[in-house]
Amino acid sequence: MFGKRETGLAAVGSGGDVIIADAMMQPLRSVSIPDWRERLAAIDWVPDLGEDIGSLRWFRGLGTLTLLSVAALSLVPDFGPVYGAQPAMPTSTQMEEARAQMITPLAYGSDTGRRMAANDSVRALAASPERPRIELTATLGRGDSFARVLQRAGVGGNDATQALALVSSAASTAEIEPGTPIAIVLGRRTSKNSARPLESLDFRARFDLRLAVNRSAAGGLTLDRQPIAVDATPLRVRGVVGPSLYRSARAAGAPAEAVQDFLKVIASRTQLSNIGATDEFDLVVEYKRAATGEVQIGNLMFAGIERGGKPRIQMLKWNVGNGSQWFEASGVGESRGQLSRPVNGGISSGFGMRRHPILGYKRMHSGLDFKAGYGAPIFAATDGVVAYAGRKGGYGNFVQLNHGGGIATGYAHMSRIVAGPGQRVRQGQIIGYVGSTGLSTGPHLHYELYRDGRPVNPLSITFTQRAQLSGGDLSRFKGELARLKAVKPGAALAPLPAASRRNDVPEREIDRISAAKIGLAKPAG
Repeated sequence: MFGKRETGLAAVGSGGDVIIADAMMQPLRSVSIPDWRERLAAIDWVPDLGEDIGSLRWFRGLGTLTLLSVAALSLVPDFGPVYGAQPAMPTSTQMEEARAQMITPLAYGSDTGRRMAANDSVRALAASPERPRIELTATLGRGDSFARVLQRAGVGGNDATQALALVSSAASTAEIEPGTPIAIVLGRRTSKNSARPLESLDFRARFDLRLAVNRSAAGGLTLDRQPIAVDATPLRVRGVVGPSLYRSARAAGAPAEAVQDFLKVIASRTQLSNIGATDEFDLVVEYKRAATGEVQIGNLMFAGIERGGKPRIQMLKWNVGNGSQWFEASGVGESRGQLSRPVNGGISSGFGMRRHPILGYKRMHSGLDFKAGYGAPIFAATDGVVAYAGRKGGYGNFVQLNHGGGIATGYAHMSRIVAGPGQRVRQGQIIGYVGSTGLSTGPHLHYELYRDGRPVNPLSITFTQRAQLSGGDLSRFKGELARLKAVKPGAALAPLPAASRRNDVPEREIDRISAAKIGLAKPAG
């Protein structure tokens, strides 16, 4: 029906003709179907969550964020402790070996190091001369013991035990200062497998005592106590303040630590800028001198400032109870410091107006509430006297302490009261236990601070306590003050009489031989 005929359609630049039927056999365009990888890559997994909020694309991005967050949290490492292998405690033998290898000064008890055992190349001598005696100096180290020093020096067990017993009968070995040299003399031993006998040891047991252990003619050890004369005259230093109080005091011969303590004491009474250049300083320091020449400098005892020949500040250190405190010349002392926390717990309610948890209306909360468990101990905030201890209305079991100077503290809602009326308590002493008595919703401590009978915020006050000496204490205080002020400046530096020698026997062998020859050459009679 249709005949074949040629058409005039031909490809440009080609030599042949293109038939429509042939052209119809070729696809007009190529259509490719994407696989799952291409589709997955085409998805926008991290869209901007600030756009198209609420759309499917936005929820897909939110899901991606959630999955990534969960995955990140699941990979967070555990922050718990990692326990490693615990080394075993070293034995006494291992401690001694470690001590021998330490690089430590001789004053702290060092040894000469670990000793190597002889190998097969070393041949023992058939016989060797032996020293008749060994003189050495051992040093008591810090944390060392007197018995261990003797053992390291080669003293036999029996001799070391006897020497330790003799020394302990005269002075406590714990009082021996670290770094004390101990002169030891070991005698001739009976055999090479036995320890050398202890001939003598000599050392300074205390500042005023020297001990010597010697072997008697009968063969036993005896103790020789050698008291050392000590001058305990305190060191008094006076001078003009000048341009610098510190430099003037140091130039006058006062020890550096004593001058620093002096400045602290004076600064507690007045500002250092109020001290004029023409004022005079006066300080007294504990000072001990031994007849053998040693000196011990102690604590500051007295601090004073004079103006125009009249005392302006006079402070004396005086022992009160278990501690010491600075008192004025009139016997009035003062100690400053923050009030200590009355219970181990945090603050749950502060000072000021608040809605009462039981009464239901606003009222003044005149103290601090501390969180604490039932039965926890309650401590005195500072030294004081119990003014009240018992039941007190909405406070429940209540204790009030008076601290002097118009300052008082109150402790409420106790489960049990320990302190009694009129009792004197010290800072940190237990006065009761936490409870929930009175108008209280649970166990806690209600703590109040009063100044002249009016409640004040406990967090806004620095406590100042004044103490007044009286009776016999005041008399002894006045006597000590007069004694120190009677000491002449520089009296402690006066030369002491020369210490007499214990004996005139020469210490060196050559001197002993020379002395013996001289003695033989002297004519009789």
